[in-house]
Amino acid sequence: MATDRHAHAMTHTGAEAVRHYEKALDNLLFFREETAAEAGATLDASPRSAMGNVLRAYLGLLGTEEKDAAEAATAFAAYRKDVPVAELTPRERIHVEAASSWLGGDFHKAGRLLAELVVAYPKDALALAVGHQTDFFTGNAALLRDRIGGALSAWDEHDPHYGLLQGMYAFGLEEAGHYTRAEHVGLEAVERNPRDVWGIHAVVHSYEMQGRHEDGIRFLDNRTDDWSTGNYLTVHNWWHYALYILETGRTDDVLAVYDAAVHHDGSAGSAMELLDAAALLWRLYLADTDTGDRWPVLADAWAARHDGPYYAFNDVHAVMAYVGADRLPDAERLIHDRRTWLEGAGTGAGVSNVAMTAGIGLPACRALVAYGQRRYGDVVDELLPLRRRFQFFGGSHAQRDVLQKTLVEAALRAGRHDLARTLLSERAGLRPQCPYDLEARARLARATAFRAGRED
Repeated sequence: MATDRHAHAMTHTGAEAVRHYEKALDNLLFFREETAAEAGATLDASPRSAMGNVLRAYLGLLGTEEKDAAEAATAFAAYRKDVPVAELTPRERIHVEAASSWLGGDFHKAGRLLAELVVAYPKDALALAVGHQTDFFTGNAALLRDRIGGALSAWDEHDPHYGLLQGMYAFGLEEAGHYTRAEHVGLEAVERNPRDVWGIHAVVHSYEMQGRHEDGIRFLDNRTDDWSTGNYLTVHNWWHYALYILETGRTDDVLAVYDAAVHHDGSAGSAMELLDAAALLWRLYLADTDTGDRWPVLADAWAARHDGPYYAFNDVHAVMAYVGADRLPDAERLIHDRRTWLEGAGTGAGVSNVAMTAGIGLPACRALVAYGQRRYGDVVDELLPLRRRFQFFGGSHAQRDVLQKTLVEAALRAGRHDLARTLLSERAGLRPQCPYDLEARARLARATAFRAGRED
């Protein structure tokens, strides 16, 4: 029986298919656009390959695209009907169960299964990479750190994949709050593999969370050729670049990056790209910045997707676009659709998005609509109970900060000054030099002074 480079048996997989599988895995770890082609070549060479079919299933899930997941589910069901699980190795059986669980909507279970798998097979790079992404989609900072950290000691530091695992580990460290350690590990990962865009991304996050925006700009500028083309994270890292610029107050430059790299006529319209676009424009919306005709264009792009209730994190960003474009009926329609879906879903056992939508997605969507209607007190009432639970519907600290800023802005505009002071004090303790926080505190000081003057 053929094996991969780490001696894992690969059932029904010939030597040619193994070569394509290894190339696909390399491309996946580097987030290269050639991943899908190599995965397809694996199955062309060995259609009944267990790991080839598992890989194709995972690729249909990682983009959080409902249509891709449905196609992957159909293909994987046909594979499972053709190849009895009894023919597979124990490792492959767990992969099949994990992929099936995620295709069925339970990516929490998929993540748990993959965590169990790497205890016995810590050098299964696919299990580590896909499990890492389930941790990201579920906002599990501890597992983002420990899933990779728990396997690293089993790896030879000279293994070609070791540095890529360091990049993942650095992101987990950052999400778990170990910013200095994350920066160190991330820089080491990028030193090993300059085009490790996930490692670059981890360093970028560590600077973001420390308010080191100028450092972040320099870091990305010095490595532009390594991250700005040919990978699935290109748009996302440009989004980070725009966030840094936004903190410096150069709004025109932010919009230039938006137009050139985040959303434009040539954009693919994928959920991951559109949510970055919405999150960036929403930050400008909170600052009452004129963004021209960008909101209507973005809202059209979201509407053209016709998304069902698949991932609440995406829904929230679609609502941002509808509110920003003053298309409140579209926002209300999405909210009504998700509420109706929840009523029919019952307890939703085994479907991760049920709890995500009910617990975070719908209240956040209602808050965004209320913000668009200037019902700032209602925004506070919706978001305040959630502010320490936003992570449960996925994303990173940097991504979810858009909701934290929405809460701060709503508190300021609703005259909830004591709450605004508390929120801003918390933020200042983490990022003392953050320009947004300093400006918001100045606004609060003026508002409280004005109120005190009137009361006198």
